[in-house]
Amino acid sequence: MLGLTPEEWTAVTLSLRVAIVATLASLGPGLAVAWLLARRRFPGRALLDGLVHLPLILPPVVTGYLLLLVLGRRGTLGAALAEIGIVFSFRWTGAALACAVMGFPLMVRAMRLSIEAVDRRLEQAAATLGARPIAVFLTVTLPLSLPGCIAGAVLAFAKAMGEFGATITFVSNIPGETQTLPSAIYTLTQVPGGESPALRLTLISVAVSVTALLVSEFLAARAGRRLGTG
Repeated sequence: MLGLTPEEWTAVTLSLRVAIVATLASLGPGLAVAWLLARRRFPGRALLDGLVHLPLILPPVVTGYLLLLVLGRRGTLGAALAEIGIVFSFRWTGAALACAVMGFPLMVRAMRLSIEAVDRRLEQAAATLGARPIAVFLTVTLPLSLPGCIAGAVLAFAKAMGEFGATITFVSNIPGETQTLPSAIYTLTQVPGGESPALRLTLISVAVSVTALLVSEFLAARAGRRLGTG
């Protein structure tokens, strides 16, 4: 039953590539924004917080359409980027971008809550001993918030694996280029005899998501044990 056709394997591998790239690309910005929201008070903080969580409020199709308006070949920024050879619309890189945007709020929220849970007295003690702010973050804040950071990354990966609305709006549903697992499943449900292939891909999607969650729990528990013994 799980014998996949070449087209189905392409959708699986493309989904994994898109989800991994989207997650890795979001880690740095996500951690920076999470720390900024957790540790700093500045004008416009509420606005930044709202913008970060906007993809959770808007329908995914609206988010995809906004990406198309801004980064499409004729978009506000897309036209300028296309002139230097950077194109996102109707490319797998655009799918990764759309998935990163949709998963970013989940990543930031988990990381922010984890950073806020770190005792600030430990950070202040490190600073009193002469550690620079970046050293305090790398040696105190980040290790103590690591389980939450891992959870945020896994949430973003799982969201990327299941993203459909923003992706299909921004990059369409092109087999071999932008057709991820959700798009492939949707396509198969629209054709006669597609129920069995759609079920195969659904089972694979569930298996990948469950595996990611189990790996997340294992890594978070391991990080917690190291912090406890350290």
